[in-house]
Amino acid sequence: MEAVERSMKPNRRQFLNETFSTCASFGAAAALLSMHERLAFGDSPETSPLRLCNDENTGLPLLRLPEGFRYRTFSWTGDPMSGDVPTPPEHDAMGVIQAEGDIVTLVRNQEISKDGHALESPTAKPYDKNACGGCVTLKFNTSTGEWLDSWVSLSGSSRNCAGGVTPWGTWLSCEETVLGSDLNYDRYKLKPRNFEETHGWIFEVDPQGVGSPEPLKDMGRFVHEAVAIDHESGIVYETEDRETAGFYRFLPNEKGNLKAGGTLQIAEVVGQPDLRGGVPANSRFDVRWHTIPDPQLAHTPGTNPPDELGVYTQGKQLGGSTFSRLEGCWFGNGLVYFDATSGGSAAAGQIWQYDPQAEQLALLFESPDKRVLNMPDNLCVSPQGGLVLCEDNDYGADEYPQRIFVLSKEGKLSLFAQNNVVLQGEKNGFKGDFRNKEWAGACFSPDGQWLFVNAQTPGITFAITGPWEQTLLA
Repeated sequence: MEAVERSMKPNRRQFLNETFSTCASFGAAAALLSMHERLAFGDSPETSPLRLCNDENTGLPLLRLPEGFRYRTFSWTGDPMSGDVPTPPEHDAMGVIQAEGDIVTLVRNQEISKDGHALESPTAKPYDKNACGGCVTLKFNTSTGEWLDSWVSLSGSSRNCAGGVTPWGTWLSCEETVLGSDLNYDRYKLKPRNFEETHGWIFEVDPQGVGSPEPLKDMGRFVHEAVAIDHESGIVYETEDRETAGFYRFLPNEKGNLKAGGTLQIAEVVGQPDLRGGVPANSRFDVRWHTIPDPQLAHTPGTNPPDELGVYTQGKQLGGSTFSRLEGCWFGNGLVYFDATSGGSAAAGQIWQYDPQAEQLALLFESPDKRVLNMPDNLCVSPQGGLVLCEDNDYGADEYPQRIFVLSKEGKLSLFAQNNVVLQGEKNGFKGDFRNKEWAGACFSPDGQWLFVNAQTPGITFAITGPWEQTLLA
């Protein structure tokens, strides 16, 4: 108990984390509601002109941004990290977990699903020596705009997609797979995997990459996406990325000590067994929760042999509601925001808000057309009050390059960035048109001046800054 009390004691790192998430989200809720009303009457999102901008590190024109914004890249796939270890590919979710003076520490997921050799690290012991996913820690100087360092902080996990920042300064990294030593049939490529351990877990990542990774098994074994922690109660909310998905919460036995175990529950949205489409705008529903009997029992369609009693199926049998591909998740102002990337009548995305105090769920926005907003994935709330939405859509680069949208406190949706990554071998030998590759990992420095985000392929981390007060993000 003494260790728990120490871990939850307020400090500068925790204060910064809670402050900017709390004051931001209040405005975002009203914004989403008003935006949905305006779009329902035929209004279009704001389309401020974007200009082609060169990267200050490589000189390459990788992004289109509003006037006055600039950026620097770092940690490209293949770049040397500490100890000359090459940067792994498949950059995904990311979070700022510490700020000391001008130095910001981030942890980034590597969504690598193949088997082979675990990521090399001088300090991080692999959980599974044959699993290639994990996490990388990065350092950035917000005063000089310089990327400082990077190293592997989690090794031997698989398909690390999203996750979330804890109030006590660690990162929760989620595996978006249940393939492991006991379930090794790949439903995507029909190829068996050579894993030595089970997968489908959440790991708590020390940014220094010390210690031996331990899966938090009471938090469930399923196709995880993101998590968000209620700073008051310590409850962890979890999303699931599959066509039939549940929305979950984890009740820890000890606040701030997830290793002490706890209880996993699924949400029943009262009167709404299926929320994948046909939900009226601005709908609000009561929510009740059901305890999953066996959270460590995996299930995914196509596995061999199939297991029909996995987490989602157990929850559904108890009355849990079905969503369509739940992805990004963020906590602020006592509320939890999450998106269903393929939800809605147009299968273009839904934005949801859960109020833990009122036990109510609200549909804040449903994209009416993929040209408006196409399949939002990772999301975050800015210090100024706007919501940032990263697209991961099914259009080709010639039709719609992947975009980042921002949603202001006043309810205006605007295009903030477009992927313009087209390479001819100028950097680390990469060649090809990568404009249709997904955005991921959007998060802000605590001072609100830098937006960090990843282009998953070929694997690039961006730090973007500019006149935020002049944009709809403010």
